[in-house]
Order: sequence, then structure tokens, then C-alpha cells
Amino acid sequence: MTNYRFDKEMVNQKVRWLMSIRLLFAFLMMGSTVAYQIGNQVYALETPIVFLYGLSGMIVFLSAGYTVLLSIIKRYQHRLICVQIVIDALCVTLIVLVTGAYSSVFSFLYLVIVIYSSVFVYKRGSLLVATFCSVQFIALLTLQFNGYLDPYDFAGTIVGSTITIVQIFQKCAILTAACFSVACLSGYLADQERQSKSELVAIQAHLDRVQSLAQIGEMAAGLAHEIKNPLASISGAIQILNREIKNDKDNMRLMHIVLRETGRLGSLVNNFLNFARPSAGQVKSVAIHDALTEVVALFEKDRSLGERVRIELDLITNAHIEIDPSQLRQVVWNLLLNAAESIDSQGIIRISVKKLKNDRIMVEIADDGCGMNEQTIRSIFNPFFTTKAKGTGLGLSIVYRILETYDCRMDVQSKPGLGSVFALYFKMSDPTKKPK
Repeated sequence: MTNYRFDKEMVNQKVRWLMSIRLLFAFLMMGSTVAYQIGNQVYALETPIVFLYGLSGMIVFLSAGYTVLLSIIKRYQHRLICVQIVIDALCVTLIVLVTGAYSSVFSFLYLVIVIYSSVFVYKRGSLLVATFCSVQFIALLTLQFNGYLDPYDFAGTIVGSTITIVQIFQKCAILTAACFSVACLSGYLADQERQSKSELVAIQAHLDRVQSLAQIGEMAAGLAHEIKNPLASISGAIQILNREIKNDKDNMRLMHIVLRETGRLGSLVNNFLNFARPSAGQVKSVAIHDALTEVVALFEKDRSLGERVRIELDLITNAHIEIDPSQLRQVVWNLLLNAAESIDSQGIIRISVKKLKNDRIMVEIADDGCGMNEQTIRSIFNPFFTTKAKGTGLGLSIVYRILETYDCRMDVQSKPGLGSVFALYFKMSDPTKKPK
């Protein structure tokens, strides 16, 4: 969700690039045909030459049509790209047919189709495209060998030779192997590019959020201190007055209200201070398996949950992080509480731990609750933003600020009605070394 706009913009850029390449190819094919006619002094419009001119014009026409459709049909953009890939592969087959089938020098264009398709449909899709291109080429050469197609007569003065079954087999095997090799390599590179760009976008969003929260925190720290001192004086004065007017029931009731609300305001100011300037705490090497198991055991005893929420654990052993254990419990407890509150009736909360590259540990807390829309995701870490009827809106803000002090990033993915996933990325530590 957080990368949706970026992905959409990136796809649009790649589609425009594809349109330009396709138009360039059409004009090059048209120019090559003209050059062939002039170089070989073939001025008569033979069938293959007319066909190449017509195919070039059709590619130009299709590119213009794709441009119009992509600007109108934005919802089915991916399907339209798949249609383009299929039509381009068919056009390549026609080019190979008219230029001699087996002896055509344009069979390499199948590899071009496989390469650019990996940009849009990635590794799995490019393998399907490689299969589609290979099947077309094998079928074309099989029909040619069995006499159902006669590209030599059709090609006129362009080509002419004799082929055997062994040559057909070799040609098909080479092209198929080349298509699948290119599909695997280009698909792998496309997948790596997508993951890298998604990671960069997530890191940039994290840095922007940290910078924004830091600015708010500096302002909040001074404001909270200015409120806390007079609030303490007011609370002390009210407690003294409360002891002197015990005989008046109405005054006693009012005093209780004042004391209760003063305490509530004091708690809010303390939370605001925790958000503004969270302390690093007593950093220790914590076994993530034991810590999460302990928090979940305590959380499951909460009577308000009853039996409506079930927690599933998928943890790993021998994984340690450096953090204050109490702050880790605070972070996990807040995320579990939010996950449980997002579930209306009955649901599941899944906690999983995975080791990643670069000595990182990912902790995922996923629920099947009500989920969030994109606008809510962008706002949930802002102070005082809440979707609950009762709540201060500081819980996730404090959690984010605590994680920030330990160089930990938190990402969120969610869709309305499908639940949410909070991913925490901790730096793995060596339990044998003392923390700094």
C-alpha cells in the first residue's frame, strides 16, 4: 500500500519507454525494407515487402491505440500490458514467417519480447512469455517442415534454402534454451530491482516520518514541560482543599472530578513527554523468542479478550537483539492491543520472526481485522491521531519513537477488510558481547 503510487508511476514510465521502443522498431523495419529494395534494386512490390510495410504500419497504429487506451483504461492497465506482450509476440512470429521462418535473421526478436516483458510481469510472467514464444517458433518450423507453410515462395527474393529435421530440432532447441535463459536472468534482475526500489521507498518514508516526528517532538517537549509544572501545583492545591471540605458532599463530588481529570491530564502529559524524548533505557541482549513468548503469555490473560482472539507464533531460536526489555514489551503490547481492537468478533493474530540479510531480524505482527485505508496508514504515527472512540492517539507515536532510538524501522501494510501487517526490522546482536 505504501508503495502503490511509486509502483504506478514507475509502470507508467516503463510503458512510455516501451511505446517509444516499439515505434522506433517499426520505423527501423520500414527503413530496412526500403534500404533492401534500393540495395538489391528490387522495385517491384513483392508480397513479403508489402507485408513488411503493412506490419510496420500496423505496429505504429497499435502503439497509438495503446497510448489512448492506457490513458482511458487505468484500472486494467496490467491486463492491457499483457495483451500488448501477446500481440508483439505474434507480430514477431509474422516477421519471422515472412522473412524465411527457419532462415530468418529476426528470430532474436523473441528474446527482446522476453526481456522487456520481465520488466512488467517479472520472473514468473517472463517464463510464461518464453514458453509462448518458444511454442510459436516450434509450431512455425514444424508447419514449414511438413509443407503446411511455404515461406520460401512467400518470401520471394528474400530467402531460399533447404532444411532437414535435425536442423529444425537444433534451431528450436537453441531458441527455446535462449528464451528460458533470458527469462530466468532478466526476470531475476527485474525482481531484484523491484525489491530494491520498494526497500528504498520504505526507507525514504521512514526517514521522512522520523524527521517529521523529531520536529514535533522538540516542540512537544517544551510545551509538555510548561504544562507539567503548573499542573503539579494545581493538583497539590486541590488535594489540600479536598481535605478541608470533607463535610460538603457536592464539593466532595466536584473535587473528585477535578482530581480524576487532573490525574488524567498528568498521565497524558507524561505520555507526551515519552513521545517527545523517549529514553534509550537499559540496553541488554534480549532473546527475541523468549521475550515475545512472555509478552504473548501475559497478553492472553487479558480478560477483555476472552476467547475471541487467538495468537499464533512462528518464532526462531538463537536470535538476539539489543534493546531495553521493558520497552520491547511496551512496543509489542501496543501492537498486539491495536491488532486485537481491530478485530470485531473473532480473529487471529500471527507473530512471526525471520532472519534477513545484513544481520537484520524481522518481527511481523499480522491480524485479520478491519484493516486501514491508505490515508489512515499515512496518519497512524502522527501524535493524537486515532480511529478509536476512546484513546489519546499517542500509542503508535510512542512506539515509533522508541524503535527509532534503537535504529529500528517499522513498516505497515494494510487493506480495508483484509487486516494489517506491522513489520519491525531490528539489528541482530551477539549475546556474547556486551552492549555499548
